[in-house]
Amino acid sequence: MASRTSRATRTTRVTVVSVMAVLVLAGLGRCADLEQVTGGGVGMPVSSSSLAPPPPPPVSDPAAPPGPEPGAPEPIPFEPAPPEAAPSGDPLVASARMALPQLEIKGRAPKTGYDRALFGQAWSDDVSVEFGRNGCDTRNDILRRDLQDITVRPGTRDCVVLTGVLYGPYTGERIEFVRGQDTSSAVQIDHVVALSDAWQKGAQQLTLEQRRDLANDPLNLLAVAGHANQSKGDGDAATWLPPRREFRCPMIARQILVKERYGLWVTHAEHEAMERVLAGCP
Repeated sequence: MASRTSRATRTTRVTVVSVMAVLVLAGLGRCADLEQVTGGGVGMPVSSSSLAPPPPPPVSDPAAPPGPEPGAPEPIPFEPAPPEAAPSGDPLVASARMALPQLEIKGRAPKTGYDRALFGQAWSDDVSVEFGRNGCDTRNDILRRDLQDITVRPGTRDCVVLTGVLYGPYTGERIEFVRGQDTSSAVQIDHVVALSDAWQKGAQQLTLEQRRDLANDPLNLLAVAGHANQSKGDGDAATWLPPRREFRCPMIARQILVKERYGLWVTHAEHEAMERVLAGCP
């Protein structure tokens, strides 16, 4: 009975020792696994580099422009504004270019019945155009407008021009104007659209008042060298142009605008000549 009890006790001890040995071995295995994962066991030294703070972000240049924010659209490249267009030339020329296509093209009517008196008294102030009813006759109005360094007769309310200097628009020559029976003709007042030309291209249908305005309209009048006025006569753009080429554009522009204003027409040859001149104008 006693030997049976001691054998049981020994068996129990052996079992306990075996279990403990298994537990110890299992613990050692877990420690080995942990060492493989962490790179070292308990008490292993830690690298100093693993404890260093992260490097600071780069400092941007304060003078540099800020970059786009994340997700912002791409900036549009800067393009300088185009330079402003150069100023156009004579405004009369610009207006004439628009008016010329509106002029009626017809043949020249007969000159039959033409008389200067059909356009009213010469240089009448009784008109409804610029300078009209200002107390001065039209000829002196144009001399005051076109001449330089003028002198006037006392007691005429500065109307009557006695002397002056004209730089002839048709020829470019310098002319000393002196009023007098033998000298006044050196400077003459030209109807840019000659009255007889106007008569043959629609003025017959105008009223006397309209013809009087046409004959005294400053748009249709220029102070010019007397010999140039005689050379022009009643010519139109197809038959006469100023010898001074620089003035062809202003003169043709005036002819077009006068004809537009008074409802006059142009011949086919005249229209073509006007187009050619305007094509070369600035």
